[in-house]
Amino acid sequence: MSDTDTTHDLTAVKRFVVEEFLPDVSPQDLDADLDLLDAGVIDSLGLLKVIAWIESTYDIDTDDLDLDPDAFRSVTAIAAFVADALAQRAGAA
Repeated sequence: MSDTDTTHDLTAVKRFVVEEFLPDVSPQDLDADLDLLDAGVIDSLGLLKVIAWIESTYDIDTDDLDLDPDAFRSVTAIAAFVADALAQRAGAA
């Protein structure tokens, strides 16, 4: 995966988080390293929304992946989870 793809994923994740959980914040104002769980931005139901979005947006089946809550703590962590899942899928092909 290239840096451009990773940057695209980071931007897409940030846009999703803002649209779903922080409608009064612009994507540019969201710190990619903000702990979304500790800050109360995403709760357990929100985690399910994030996972469903990842599955539908990136065509990733998360049933076979480790869903450690730490992988969803920040925009950066979510983008890294997506990048790893896509790399695993590409490696399995």
